[in-house]
Amino acid sequence: MIATGDIVDVLLLREYNTALVVLSTAMLGFAAGCAGTLLLLRKRALLGDVVSHATFPGVVGAFIVMQAMGLDGKHLPGLLVGATASGLAAAWATSALRKATGLKNDAIMGIVLGASFGAGVAMMAIAQGLPGGNQAGLESFIYGKTASMVRDDAIMIGIGTLGVITISTLLCKEFRLLCFDEAFGCSIGRPMTLFDGVLMFVAVAVIVLGLQAVGLILIIALLIIPASAARFWTDRFTWTMCSAGVIGAASGWIGSTISALEAKLPAGAVIVLVCATCFMVSMLAGTRHGLIRRWWRQWRLSRRVLRQHLLRAMHERSPEGTLGVDTLVSMRSWTPGEVRTALRRALGSGDVTQMPDGWRLTEQGRTSGEQIVRNHRLWELFLIHHADIAPSHVDRDADLVEHVLDSQLVARLESLLDASAETPESPHPLEGGAS
Repeated sequence: MIATGDIVDVLLLREYNTALVVLSTAMLGFAAGCAGTLLLLRKRALLGDVVSHATFPGVVGAFIVMQAMGLDGKHLPGLLVGATASGLAAAWATSALRKATGLKNDAIMGIVLGASFGAGVAMMAIAQGLPGGNQAGLESFIYGKTASMVRDDAIMIGIGTLGVITISTLLCKEFRLLCFDEAFGCSIGRPMTLFDGVLMFVAVAVIVLGLQAVGLILIIALLIIPASAARFWTDRFTWTMCSAGVIGAASGWIGSTISALEAKLPAGAVIVLVCATCFMVSMLAGTRHGLIRRWWRQWRLSRRVLRQHLLRAMHERSPEGTLGVDTLVSMRSWTPGEVRTALRRALGSGDVTQMPDGWRLTEQGRTSGEQIVRNHRLWELFLIHHADIAPSHVDRDADLVEHVLDSQLVARLESLLDASAETPESPHPLEGGAS
């Protein structure tokens, strides 16, 4: 049972070690979110996985070299230099093999990832045979060891995060060009290869910084998940990067706090689980591409389509007459239930009125129906004259797109087709009074 006082101390960061870990993982999460956004938009998300696994032979190799030179094999800066070198080598090898062999990216990445991690495991067996190899703690770079972070680690992560923010800010336009239109950048003389190298360096730097905190296996999740979650909230490049950074920082803060409250939970794994939770929430509730918003837009579109089809059918058959449900059902591929639902909604919106012998358009309904019919006719004529659609098939094609016409597009169609003030005649026979 966790005491209330302990919870307050952790939340308020009163303990030095807890504050150090929480702030460090939050900074790492922000840096990973920014770098991960660039990898995601560059369509190289899996490259982070390759580089993270490729850092392992660099760490073990650095340990072996320092031991052979009579130095302290556990010296962290030396281990991280080795990790950086092997990570950059893996990124370069991936690019070089893709250009030299023409293989798909996933195949190249699988080859580099398997070969590099296999080399690391083999070198690990050699390292364990050296003096002090069993106590070197190299396995912590695989799974991470957040609780062992010290002040120097926090300073290093802080400097790395500041570097990522600075580079991303100074090269924002160049990175945007690299992610979305590399060919155009090359055509105007920009050194896109150099910018791509800088992007790879930023990604490798973040991965190396995260080895101590979450390990090489979980750092890929911290790179990609926040960036993927941010895409559900915005389409703007800068806002996506900032949102990913905030999600990554929040995940690092919350995950390390939960781990501090429950010592049995490893911080790296909890941070990634918090990231995954943020992704699920974003996927459902995202204001730009969230599933709930997408469902809402589709529901509203289906209502608008059903209303427009109803008003168009009634206006074409009898603008001022009374129509029964059976007549409307025969005009389109509707069920009686769909027709009744559409009529109830139209009655509520004032488009139709119920008569003893059926349903009739109101003045508002006739005006709306006439405009809908006119837009449909304009779109049919446009498809016939400019898209070579046969008149016998144009009604079906027009039905698919007419509901998204706005006033500007209607005006353009009228100018292209030299439409008169009158509603154009249907270019195909109306069966049963409906088009």
